Amino acid sequence: MTAVTETVYKVKGMTCGHCEGAVTEELSALAGVTSVKAVAATGEVTVVSAAPLAEAEVRAAVDEAGYELAGQA
Repeated sequence: MTAVTETVYKVKGMTCGHCEGAVTEELSALAGVTSVKAVAATGEVTVVSAAPLAEAEVRAAVDEAGYELAGQA
């Protein structure tokens, strides 16, 4: 069985489904990411990956989507 890492991040600025999609698209492009679930109502993004992700990579992806990473929830 392959180990997976699930991390919940807080993202500032998401307000709607379009926001969720933009964040999901950028984070899904990171190497090793297997699933992303963004929830605008809570500002939480759950990322499942094959290994822990570097926070700098996550921050860059969230920035690229046009939002701000507030850190891990």
